[in-house]
Amino acid sequence: MSVLDAKIPEGPIKDKWTNHKNNINVVNPANKRLIDVIVVGTGLAGGSASASLAEMGYSVKSFCFQDSPRRAHSIAAQGGINAAKNYQNDGDSVYRLFYDTVKGGDYRGREANVYRLAEVSANIIDQCVAQGVPFAREYGGLLDNRSFGGVLVSRTFYAKGQTGQQLLLGAYSAMNRQIGKGKIKMYHRHEMLDLVIVDGKARGIIARNLITGEIERHSAHAVVIASGGYGNVFFLSTNAMGSNGTAAWKIHKKGAFFANPCYTQIHPTCIPRSGDYQSKLTLMSESLRNDGRIWVPKNMEDVEAIRSGKLKPTQIAEENRDYYLERRYPAFGNLVPRDVASRAAKERCDAGYGVNQTGEAVYLDFSSAIQRYGKEAALVQGEKNASAERITELGEEVIKSKYGNLFQMYEKIVDDNPYKTPMMIYPAVHYTMGGIWVDYNLMTTIPGCYAAGEANFSDHGANRLGASALMQGLADGYFVLPYTIGDYLADEIRTGPIATDSPEFDQAEKDVNDLIDKLMGIQGTKSVDYFHKELGKVMWNNVGMSRNAAGLTEAQEKIRKIREEFWKGVRIPGDRNELNPELEKAIRVADFLELGELFAKDALDRNESCGGHFREESVEESGEQKGEAKRDDVNYKYVAAWEWTGDPGQAKLHKEELEFNDIELKQRSYK
Repeated sequence: MSVLDAKIPEGPIKDKWTNHKNNINVVNPANKRLIDVIVVGTGLAGGSASASLAEMGYSVKSFCFQDSPRRAHSIAAQGGINAAKNYQNDGDSVYRLFYDTVKGGDYRGREANVYRLAEVSANIIDQCVAQGVPFAREYGGLLDNRSFGGVLVSRTFYAKGQTGQQLLLGAYSAMNRQIGKGKIKMYHRHEMLDLVIVDGKARGIIARNLITGEIERHSAHAVVIASGGYGNVFFLSTNAMGSNGTAAWKIHKKGAFFANPCYTQIHPTCIPRSGDYQSKLTLMSESLRNDGRIWVPKNMEDVEAIRSGKLKPTQIAEENRDYYLERRYPAFGNLVPRDVASRAAKERCDAGYGVNQTGEAVYLDFSSAIQRYGKEAALVQGEKNASAERITELGEEVIKSKYGNLFQMYEKIVDDNPYKTPMMIYPAVHYTMGGIWVDYNLMTTIPGCYAAGEANFSDHGANRLGASALMQGLADGYFVLPYTIGDYLADEIRTGPIATDSPEFDQAEKDVNDLIDKLMGIQGTKSVDYFHKELGKVMWNNVGMSRNAAGLTEAQEKIRKIREEFWKGVRIPGDRNELNPELEKAIRVADFLELGELFAKDALDRNESCGGHFREESVEESGEQKGEAKRDDVNYKYVAAWEWTGDPGQAKLHKEELEFNDIELKQRSYK
């Protein structure tokens, strides 16, 4: 085991980033066009990085497996993006955003990176407004804000429930401008299947053309992985079905350490699953918790009556409702962080109070907000004696203006009107805080290979605050990587073009072809989805919202067994040299079957509860925090970075010790 050097600059935390930018190497504008950079992924991190690097003069090659960069999964983000602008004059600041993020991550994030993220957050909003992103605005024309879980201020900028889509269109437009100028060469429907290392440096990738099946070589002086997270290791998640961890896993197997794989976020407000036939789950934005109140019936007879259809939730009197988040966490109420809200919902449902047929649902109720907004709107319009029906009508119009597309989406899926009947929600896998280990410059343990956005581990610790994913992706792509990558590339201006006819490219291409031949040659009897679902069941049951030593040990054994069966019994129809979605899935699931075991190994090794990682053996047993997660700062105040050794079960642990000089370490309390 080694202790990792994160290359954090010296000096006060508020000056680190400024001083670092002043002292790192830069590349002459005339030399930038002689340098090639590959960017894998076109979401907010990859799209903004590609656009920024090309704008600066680098020659960029951008890869996505979708048919267009604008179909990256960042488009699905709903609720908003954080920034410390203090437009609401409620006391927000760079320091408060920094503090909330470190605390929200349960003190398992790197202080220096988090402060930098908070510091550049305000620039992101200015950048996006300049691009034409249609953020919501107040009556006076200023940008509007709402609040998200884990904070006591309003700092989340939003565009209805379509924030990710609008931000991605901004980055996509910036990319298209550079594509039109020839600065970005865009490779649609291409999937990265290996990293090429020459003389110890990342020098290119092997990609598969998903239309023709052709295996291609692409060289560059540096490679940026911005391919998102690995939540689909659970099969059922809020991620798009195409989202995968393959690019990150391939560089891990070439020497990039994988950090904190067990840190995975369970989102509390998802539409409950309706059956085993489902392939994904649908997210309801956390922004709904601004106005929705979460509850279950207090009395078991009411629960049973609801499940049998004899009683509607609207018929349950206020005094017979348990607003359990408001009861347990009065200071934050329904806006506690995601990990806290998710575990609280699970606790109520495990106790038998779940309100749907499966017993896995709680209510998200907007009736109070509709009445509050309706009365306010009536007064504003001079209707001092408005009827109850009129107040409800006006209130629903306000809710519709704020969340209309989310309510519409819910009604289409559930066939129930959420304006009249409370939504049903339940936690589901959403985001991965773990990822490729990177230093302060976002470089992995492979020189010349960088990771940005959700693909890296750096900013969120053990739990991501809502609306911070978009913030990190754009911060990395627009304002961090364009500076830090130059420090490395300054030494590459005399290198010249990277040849693709080297032995290293030969071997990498051979490895990819051998993998595909092996998969196509199995000709078993079971589909790829069969094995993916089996993996997902083990992950959810043993490595889901709560974990224990016995379950994690069992998970590793079961995953190894599923992996053995996969390599003996999977059947992939079609041919390798054509459009073959089953082959695409098979390669990704093969990686998930290795990643899942490392995930469980990391969770077993970390015998503490922190953020999204809840160990049943580590719970507060007395006092005000009884039943809450118990962190162990004496033994686990580090980033766990795993090195590939050829077997995920035998991965080698390296540690980055975390230092907290600007924030006091203490047990989280949202009460």
